[in-house]
Parts: sequence; C-alpha cells; structure tokens
Amino acid sequence: MDWRNLESFSFGDGPDLANRLLDLVLSGKKRATCWAESQGLLSAEVGKMMVVLDGQGVPRAVLKTIELTKRRFDEVDAAFAYDEGEGDRSLQYWREAHTRYFTRLGRFAPDMMLWCERFELVERIG
Repeated sequence: MDWRNLESFSFGDGPDLANRLLDLVLSGKKRATCWAESQGLLSAEVGKMMVVLDGQGVPRAVLKTIELTKRRFDEVDAAFAYDEGEGDRSLQYWREAHTRYFTRLGRFAPDMMLWCERFELVERIG
C-alpha cells in the first residue's frame, strides 16, 4: 500500500499520550477513539484510511474508519469504552480519563457531544 499520500494524525494532546495510545493500537487493544463534536469531523469518514503518527511525528500505521457515530459523553457505553483500550478498559476508567483529557482541552461538559469512531488496523509502517 502506498500510504504516503494519506492524511495523517496522532492521538491525544501530546507526545507521551500519542505514543501510549499508538502502542495500544499496535497491540490490538485500541480499536476506537473519540473527540469533541466542537472540533468538527477532523476528516473522518467511514471507509477512509489515515496514517497514525507517533509522538515524534513518525508514521507508524494505517487505520481505516469502520464506524462513526455521534453521542453524548454521558451516553458512551461499556462496549465503546472497552474498544478504546485504555486502562482497565472499564466505563468508569474511560469516563475518568476522558473527563481529565477534555478538561485539559477546555471542552469538558457531562452532556458534551462526541464523535465516536471505531477503526481497524490496516497496515503497520516500519
């Protein structure tokens, strides 16, 4: 696959988090992500492939969006939290971690709308 012409992104809000979340993707634990609806669609669409970068900006994998839905923060369920792959994969962990994350970004509200994306790992790079 020629991934060099695909759009790219990194997870999280800094190099350390980007690397931790990428490691979860590469290990097969992380198959979902979310972001505030107020940030827009961020180029996501079902079927689209994108390159995920590590915390140093190096291309590491190609992901394909397989599901994209909108839901309120307080409506995220245990199945989605599990697919995000973080911590103990529980809904409680997901809510605590994402409350901290969206608070850091100045966007948190219990009823905030999120874009919730499920993806598949298409190819590892390097």
